Amino acid sequence: MSLTVDRPPVKAAPGPGSGRPRASAATVGIPLAYLAVTIFGMWWLDIRPAALIAGLEDIAALLQRMVPPTVGDPANLATLALETLWIAIAGTGLATVASVFLGAAASRNFTGPRVVAWLARGIIVVARAVPSLVFALILVRIVGLGPLAGGLAIAFHSVGMIGKMFADVFEEQDPAPREAVAAVGASRAQNFVATTFSRALPSITAIVLYRLDINIRASAVLGLVGAGGIGVALQTAIGSLDYHRALGIILVIVVMLLLLEAVAYVAQRALAEHAEEHTAAELYGAGHTPATPGWNRSRILRVGSGVAVLALFVFSLTQLFADSPRLARIWENALAVISGFFPPVFTLDIAYGIFESVIMAISATTFGVIIGLVIAVLSTRHLIRFEPLSLALRGLMVLVRGVPDIIYALLFVAALGLGPFAGFLALAISCTALAAKFFTDSLVKVDPAPLRSLEATGANRVQVFVSGVWPQFVPSFIGNSLFTSDLALRESAVLGIVGAGGIGFLLEESVATLHYQTTAGILIGLIAVVVSLESVARWARRKVI
Repeated sequence: MSLTVDRPPVKAAPGPGSGRPRASAATVGIPLAYLAVTIFGMWWLDIRPAALIAGLEDIAALLQRMVPPTVGDPANLATLALETLWIAIAGTGLATVASVFLGAAASRNFTGPRVVAWLARGIIVVARAVPSLVFALILVRIVGLGPLAGGLAIAFHSVGMIGKMFADVFEEQDPAPREAVAAVGASRAQNFVATTFSRALPSITAIVLYRLDINIRASAVLGLVGAGGIGVALQTAIGSLDYHRALGIILVIVVMLLLLEAVAYVAQRALAEHAEEHTAAELYGAGHTPATPGWNRSRILRVGSGVAVLALFVFSLTQLFADSPRLARIWENALAVISGFFPPVFTLDIAYGIFESVIMAISATTFGVIIGLVIAVLSTRHLIRFEPLSLALRGLMVLVRGVPDIIYALLFVAALGLGPFAGFLALAISCTALAAKFFTDSLVKVDPAPLRSLEATGANRVQVFVSGVWPQFVPSFIGNSLFTSDLALRESAVLGIVGAGGIGFLLEESVATLHYQTTAGILIGLIAVVVSLESVARWARRKVI
């Protein structure tokens, strides 16, 4: 099973017998296009060495004002941290349930009405293109302040990834069992449950765990727009200039995310080991009759884990829907907001804001990819064989990835002032950590056979890297860079909410002032840009990978 829809491929290509990848238009054109946009962006965003040095001095001064960190009321902070967890679990669970149906309808194996398939694919595309923080902005207007808006925002955005990945998993399956069950007269639903869904359960579990890890990070900042969780405390601390408490809350968020990431990693590893160690015959113990499956330790653990997860999901829903009087107004408020979207309004301000977001994202991606590549090369054994350096760099990147982009933006805005320069710095840090992670994974998986052959001829490490490693790494480099750019574009669309440039400020203002026609125009523009970038990425992967 491959998680390649919202996570790029990490295996290197081509293989040892493929030689150097041909210099296609994608291999040469895409880096040149990003470089050209970045050169323009450096002028547009005023990215100069003097500005960077002055910015670092201002950031250092802010950090001095934030030390020592404090957390205020520990009990209140613990309650908000748990609320963040319930938001992530409930949102992921709701998205999983919806994605089973959407993924089935969006897959090429769907034999129902064509209009249902088109509708499912459209919902998946729109959900994937709109960031969760944008959904939260709108849902706060519909359901009010609190964790319910956050959980629904997480659910709506997660459908975009989970639904697409479920569809891919369903399409990859062998059609023979499905055709055999259909031949005996089973209905479409019976056939799906008995064959497609049951065989996809291991992949579905891995996808959901991966998405839960992402959603916990996302839910930690939804409080910035009033959607519940620990972000509420952070927004309050920064708004009141209590920087000591702000730093304490940021550290709590980082520790919480790292701990939960470790738990998710252990769960995914246990799942993978279980799939490798147990054959189908070992999944069940001997029953009373040959046709009746029995119980063994493996089955007890699976059923027990499933019941525990279901109970946790139901409990998290009760925490979100605890405010029952508010539920009666949801439908009325939703109709009012949605009806206000029509007709959408497009203005020059919208075009300017989206343009600024794109420039920020592409410029930050270029800087992040270059720095991330250097870190990845230093973190692997192809050029520098110094294990302490490798471990230190990998640990640093884990810590950097533990801080959400919008928190970096908050700090840079506090230190440097409003504007896209703060947003660029926040995105550049995030892109660096993300690109370093993906590039390191790709370089580790480079086929060693060509490298050993070159070493046997007396080639030094630089020659081995240039002639043996780099040709294999180019496809992953292009694919991972495009994926990093895609994520940066989505994040750049919301950084303006905290004053860090881009379309986010206009988006928040349109929602706050009830100008929903402008909100609709912004969303349509964002969807068009994200879908266009995804189309370019698919074309590049076909040409390069």
